[in-house]
Amino acid sequence: MIDMADKKLKITLLKSTIGFNENQAKVVESLGLRRIRHSVTLPDTPAVRGMILKVRHLVSVEAGL
Repeated sequence: MIDMADKKLKITLLKSTIGFNENQAKVVESLGLRRIRHSVTLPDTPAVRGMILKVRHLVSVEAGL
């Protein structure tokens, strides 16, 4: 059986957090994203999915890496 933590998600920041809620900027920072077009690979966990949901208009997500 494959655990959710074994799967990875590639998350890329596409838009700036300027002009959006300050909490959204904190979520982007906690995901490890530093600048536009910066990508990080994180485990597919419910916590990471929740953070992505909060900033889904600023990031793109690729699954199955």
